[in-house]
Amino acid sequence: MKKIVVLTGAGVSAESGLKTFRDANGLWEGHDVMEVASPQGFRAQPELVLDFYNQRRNQLLNVRPNRAHEALVQLETHYDVSIITQNVDDLHERAGSSDVIHLHGELFKVRCTVYPNTILDWKKDLLLGDLSPHNHQLRPHIVWFGEEVPLLTKAALLTQKADIVIIIGTSMQVYPAASLVNYAPENIPIFFIDPNPSVETISMEHLTVISKTATEGVPSLVVDLIDKAP
Repeated sequence: MKKIVVLTGAGVSAESGLKTFRDANGLWEGHDVMEVASPQGFRAQPELVLDFYNQRRNQLLNVRPNRAHEALVQLETHYDVSIITQNVDDLHERAGSSDVIHLHGELFKVRCTVYPNTILDWKKDLLLGDLSPHNHQLRPHIVWFGEEVPLLTKAALLTQKADIVIIIGTSMQVYPAASLVNYAPENIPIFFIDPNPSVETISMEHLTVISKTATEGVPSLVVDLIDKAP
């Protein structure tokens, strides 16, 4: 069974109604990124940071997977599929995808501030005073700026095994998606679904650009790939 690695970003979740964190001014929901997405910001204003992610978590409870998420699940009947996402939502899992790597963490999980491998499922508000089993404050299980991306090596190793790569809803010039593409074997097909693909992207070799939104482009590509499956 051929291996497909799918790289997804905010463009997939946006079509389910989730706001992308960063707006045109570089702010995240009105906040400077370092206020709400850095260890320094958490130390300086922990209540602000917890409230920011509580709002994101509550929003996630009220949205559903879209046609792009659902179409990717269908690929699993004919291919070995791994999804590597920059998104912190669980929409791929809710749609039914069985192998999802979250590079930037997960909104529905929290972790101990002292023992980072102590990770708990969490769907309610996270407050100051909510403690881990080790009696330390819990924090969002999110990779903040300045922190290592612990699953990046695993994602790179998976990409090295790909027979096909699909990129959806993320710029191919932005870390870490751009770096992961470099790990793909030479000469394999790469599909890039984006309504406004960049000139640099179009010049890549062995690349098929599908200038559509995720909910338009993914279902049609999935049908084509299933038709061509061995």
